[in-house]
Amino acid sequence: MSIRSLRSPRRFVAIAVLAIVAVSALGFAATNTVPQTNAGDGSGTVSGYTVSNVHYSLNATNPSTADSVTFDLSPTLPTGGTARVSFDGGTTWSNACSSGSGSTVTCSFTTPQSIGSGFTSLRVVAAQ
Repeated sequence: MSIRSLRSPRRFVAIAVLAIVAVSALGFAATNTVPQTNAGDGSGTVSGYTVSNVHYSLNATNPSTADSVTFDLSPTLPTGGTARVSFDGGTTWSNACSSGSGSTVTCSFTTPQSIGSGFTSLRVVAAQ
């Protein structure tokens, strides 16, 4: 290969075009922006709730069953918090709990719960 062929106008134009493309690609890459984000680590105390004033609402047709249970939580369950109850040691849970005014929570049952052998314990789980 001769030195004269390296200096040909075609090669010069090809190298110039490649240089322009390379510089353009770097220019586009330089315009990328990444939003500022935060990350961190911390700790906090996890404390429990105190359950009080437990009241069962008996079914009007069959008073040996309950339609709902109402109780107070301290501290008050915040908006968006959830509470669930179980009467059989945590095997089944009620999904229909709602916090009313103040610290009162009511859990209604779609099927009345038998007070006899069905109520072996009251277990309340609450979280913010």
